Amino acid sequence: MVNKEFFQALEEFAKEKIISKEVLIEALESGIASAYKKEYGESKPIAVRFNEERQTVNVYAHRIVVEEVEDPDEQISLEEAREIKPTYKVGDVVIEDITPKDFSRIAAQTAKQVIVQKLNDAKKEYVRNEMTERQGEILSAIVRRKEGATVFVEITGSQMEGVMVQSDQIPTETYNVGDVIKVFIKKIREGRNGPQVVVSRSSAGFVKRLFELEVPEIKAGLVKIVSIVREGGFRTKLAVYSEDPNVDAVGACIGNKGVRVNAVVGELAGEKVDVIEWCADAIEYIARALSPAQVLMVSINEEEKTARVVVPDEKLSLAIGRNGQNARLAAKLTGWKIDVKSYSGVMQSEEGAEPAQEEA
Repeated sequence: MVNKEFFQALEEFAKEKIISKEVLIEALESGIASAYKKEYGESKPIAVRFNEERQTVNVYAHRIVVEEVEDPDEQISLEEAREIKPTYKVGDVVIEDITPKDFSRIAAQTAKQVIVQKLNDAKKEYVRNEMTERQGEILSAIVRRKEGATVFVEITGSQMEGVMVQSDQIPTETYNVGDVIKVFIKKIREGRNGPQVVVSRSSAGFVKRLFELEVPEIKAGLVKIVSIVREGGFRTKLAVYSEDPNVDAVGACIGNKGVRVNAVVGELAGEKVDVIEWCADAIEYIARALSPAQVLMVSINEEEKTARVVVPDEKLSLAIGRNGQNARLAAKLTGWKIDVKSYSGVMQSEEGAEPAQEEA
């Protein structure tokens, strides 16, 4: 029954399931051994061996040569062993070929169950190792199905399933079965059926990785992304810096005529991206973080790590942003609690009036 086609099929199956042929054969050997024991009621130690050169599968029993047999399943007397081979001595292992001509349907089913289980275990381990190594990367994926608000994708070239929950989706995007999208490998988590690859398009790591791919200076280490914050689908702010005075960190990220940042924005379906230059001076850094709004003055309380920012009246709404988004992201980016006020509000405050203000 075992022939050249059988071993060729093993290779094809191993490729299809992304499992090495060695692991597959090990699973088959274990499955056949279990089937043999079920079929023949054997309790003696047995092993199954595949021989690709001869294209055969054999079952062997192993027993140790002893002076006095205490366990006939695992031991054989010296006298009996020498009937098989005169040179046997105590301590040797007698190997007997007990290959059956065929297995019953029940035994075959047992073998199948063991094999499937071992293959599943091997695939889970492969997913865990492979995706752990690729954590933090951006990969292409195909949307395969949707269950409620959760999107399931197949990571291209791997047959691995990725899960993208609602919080990892960009709110302004719609995902349809068959769509090819880029996803960020966020983490590997243990699910009920083994490891799951958690992917994201809304995380700040996704945008950071996009810039690393688009900007050669970041890849080369000439420009560093010091901090990045994001509200997926709406706005991202990232602070960049270069220790080389001859390198324009912001300009490198923007690119000639905005080609680099526009490539990132295009992948984010038009999401606003603010690239600012990181600064060790907190006052200057906070002012830059509120981009694109113009800032007139920044005063800080270092102990409480709070900052009061004054902006022109006509720039107040821009500085705060829709639903406080711009100020909120600036606060997250810098790590300072920011109180944004208009110039007229400050003047009124000094006169004892209640100013208009927003906190982030």
